[in-house]
Amino acid sequence: MRGLTVSYRGDGLELSGEAFGDPGASPVLFFHGGGQSRNAWRASACQVGEAGYYGIAFDLRGHGDSEWASDGDYHVEAFARDVEALLSQFKRRVTLVGASRGGQAALIGGSRHPARIRLIMLADVAPDMPDDGIDGIRQFFAEGANGYVSLDAAADALSHHLGQPRVADPARLARSMRQDDKGRWHWHWDPATGKHEFLHPLSENEAVLAAAARVSSPLVMVRAELSHLVNDTNTARFKALASHLDVLTAPNAGHMFTADRNDAFAAQLLAQLARCPEEPIG
Repeated sequence: MRGLTVSYRGDGLELSGEAFGDPGASPVLFFHGGGQSRNAWRASACQVGEAGYYGIAFDLRGHGDSEWASDGDYHVEAFARDVEALLSQFKRRVTLVGASRGGQAALIGGSRHPARIRLIMLADVAPDMPDDGIDGIRQFFAEGANGYVSLDAAADALSHHLGQPRVADPARLARSMRQDDKGRWHWHWDPATGKHEFLHPLSENEAVLAAAARVSSPLVMVRAELSHLVNDTNTARFKALASHLDVLTAPNAGHMFTADRNDAFAAQLLAQLARCPEEPIG
């Protein structure tokens, strides 16, 4: 299952993606979480491409094959500006799909351009996420900065710090990692993305809150049933700010539930798209 490698302009840098389907069809853009890559959304992008849409799974700035930020800016607003830059490069309304950091960027960037949006669909993203819930992510980035002696060690770190089931075949991680001249394995991203200043500063939540109050496009949030970041309280806050928000649940799933198999998410996405007829850009 391989798509066509494509490149689009973000905010001052090139974003790499993997595309499936007809480029003239209704575009559906996928954005992964921090520390992931477009591999997280490949299966869903492929499924929407097969269903008649143009699905593109992107690498975020500083991740995968996308360019690193020359100015070192990895605040959530920088990722959101990349989303905004992408919107102007399509002649049809765009559907934005994002998990974690990618979902925040989709919500913030998409909320500023309702005339260009068909649907925004988020995977476990809400305002007011508890700061202590980010501790595992902080530890994951800090440990990853030194690399790992083996792919097995990297798999252990993923499971321990991010609360994911351990990858059954650690060899699969090689596509998201690189090996240095000493044989240590490093994640395929700019180490600067894991700086403390970029991991859940107050400005991040302020931007998400403002976007939630501003967004007018069709909006869906799929809440992970076992999430340590999205709960009843912040889901209710999100709903109070965006009364048209539709909340679904991914049963028996944790926060990074799009990290591997996401067939069920793709099915939910296609069902939501069927309920959102495409309108001309206005």
